[in-house]
Amino acid sequence: MESEGNHRRNLGRTGEDIACRLLQDMGHIILERNWRASHLEIDIISLDPSGIHFVEVKTRRDSIQAPPQCNVDKGKQKRITRAALGFLNSRKGLPYGNHECHFDIVAVTFKGENFTTEWFPQAYIPIYV
Repeated sequence: MESEGNHRRNLGRTGEDIACRLLQDMGHIILERNWRASHLEIDIISLDPSGIHFVEVKTRRDSIQAPPQCNVDKGKQKRITRAALGFLNSRKGLPYGNHECHFDIVAVTFKGENFTTEWFPQAYIPIYV
C-alpha cells in the first residue's frame, strides 16, 4: 500500500507533468524542472517570447479546501523569488538575465480521474527580496 508521503509526491509530480504540457501547448520551452539552489526550489522554469517564467505548481484533489493557488503565500513567493535570483545568477541562468521575468502559478485540481488546470500568469510581482 502506498504511503501518504509517496501518494502526495506522486500527485505533485503528476501535476507538474500536466503543467509542463499546458505550458508547452502555449508555446513555452521548458528549461528546468525542480531546479534547486540549496533549500530553495522552483517547480518549472520556462521561456516564451514574453520572457522567462518561474512557475509554482500546486496540485490538489478536489475538496472543500481553498483553491490550490491560495497556498502560494508571501513567504513562498519570497522563497521562489530568491531561488529565481539564484537561477539567474547561475551558469544556467546567465543567458536569460536580460529577459522579462514572470512569476506564474499553475493550479491542477483532480476530481476523480479528471482534472482541471488554471494558469495564473504574473500571479505576483516580487517587490521584496
